[in-house]
Amino acid sequence: MNVRPDQLPHNDFYRMLISTVAPRPIAWVSTLNHGHLNLAPFSFFNVVSAKPPMLGFSPALRLVHDKPAPKDTLRNIRETGEFVVNLVTFAAAEAMNITSGEYESSVDEFELAKLTARPSLLVRPPQVAESPVSFECKLNRIIDFGTEPGSSSLVIGEIVCVHFEDGVLKEGRLDPDALDLIGRMGGTQYSRTVQRFDMKRP
Repeated sequence: MNVRPDQLPHNDFYRMLISTVAPRPIAWVSTLNHGHLNLAPFSFFNVVSAKPPMLGFSPALRLVHDKPAPKDTLRNIRETGEFVVNLVTFAAAEAMNITSGEYESSVDEFELAKLTARPSLLVRPPQVAESPVSFECKLNRIIDFGTEPGSSSLVIGEIVCVHFEDGVLKEGRLDPDALDLIGRMGGTQYSRTVQRFDMKRP
């Protein structure tokens, strides 16, 4: 069976896409604009470059009063050029899920999900203190893919500082066994990264 995106309704192909490209890491992105804190998760996310160090994630347009509108995260980054990508652990999964809701821009998701805002070193948006790893980023570029609901933009940020909790470091190096990160699957399903295996490259 072959499937062509142009022959399926968008929602049907979207469901197929997110169920097969999995598990996807989650960027828990904190932004700040006009004194308002914002925090939201995005599962279209990954590292896009090691030198210079770059992260990328894709927020989709949403419907507001029957018109396509950018999410607060995207709007804040366009205006300030700064954001923090926090990694999500299994222990923080419920709090992350709370921040995934559609809220007014005046709502502080840190407060809503009972999370702690930790000051960043080089950017204004705070880190999520409950996250073991936080990447402070300066905007490099935004690539817009469309103007209709469901379309998205690719936000690429250069990492200018990384915060590691002491508990994930062992003799000064990152200990993968100390990270209980989660990934997004299709629908309402998530996965954990506690089961792993090693393979030597040829």
